Amino acid sequence: MTRKSVVVLDYGSGNVHSAVKALELAGADVELTADRRRVAEADGLLVPGVGAFSAVMEALRAVGGPELIERRLAGGRPVMGICVGMQVLFEHGVERGQGTEGLGEWPGTVSLLDAPVVPHMGWNTVQPDAGSVLFEGVEDERFYFVHSYAAHEWTLDIVPPFPPALLTWSEHGERFLAAVENGPLSATQFHPEKSGAPGIRVLSNWIGSL
Repeated sequence: MTRKSVVVLDYGSGNVHSAVKALELAGADVELTADRRRVAEADGLLVPGVGAFSAVMEALRAVGGPELIERRLAGGRPVMGICVGMQVLFEHGVERGQGTEGLGEWPGTVSLLDAPVVPHMGWNTVQPDAGSVLFEGVEDERFYFVHSYAAHEWTLDIVPPFPPALLTWSEHGERFLAAVENGPLSATQFHPEKSGAPGIRVLSNWIGSL
C-alpha cells in the first residue's frame, strides 16, 4: 500500500521535528515545508503550534498559512491542528486581556482555563464521542497536555445532510475541548507526538483516514 504524504506546515513553530518523527512512525511520508504546491498536493496537512495564540497567528500569516489552510479545506482536503494549532482554528483567542483574531474555521473563543493550577501540564484522560476515528483503539488512554488556554464550548450548528462534529472532552478545573473531528478538519489540544504509543495511534488513525 502506498504511504500517505503529509506536510507539516513550516512557519517557525517549535515542536515541528518531534511532529515529523511521530508522523513517520505513524506511517506517513512527511515533508516540512510552507511551499504552496507541496501543501496543496499532500494527502494531509498538519499545523503544529506552541506558544502564544497571537504569536502563532502572526507567524502563520507571514507564510500565507491562513490562505493555504482555507484552500485545502475548501477542496475537502484534510487538515489537522495540534495544541495552539487547534486553538487558532477558532474565531478568537484571549490571552492576558489581549484579543486576537483566529482563522475562524470554528466559532468560539479560546480563553484561560479556570483551574487551580495553570498551565495544565501532564497526562490526562479524554472522553471521545462514539464513532471517533482519531481515538479508535485508544479511547481509554491518557495523552500529554501542555496549555493554559482552551476552547470551553462548541457552538457550530451543523445542518444535515452534513454529519455532526465528533467532539472529545477532557477536564482540568473545568471541561474543555481536547479534540475535534469536523469533516476534513481535525485537531487535538494535547500533543500526540509527546503522548507515546497512544499518540502515535491517534496520528496513525488520522493518516489512515486520508
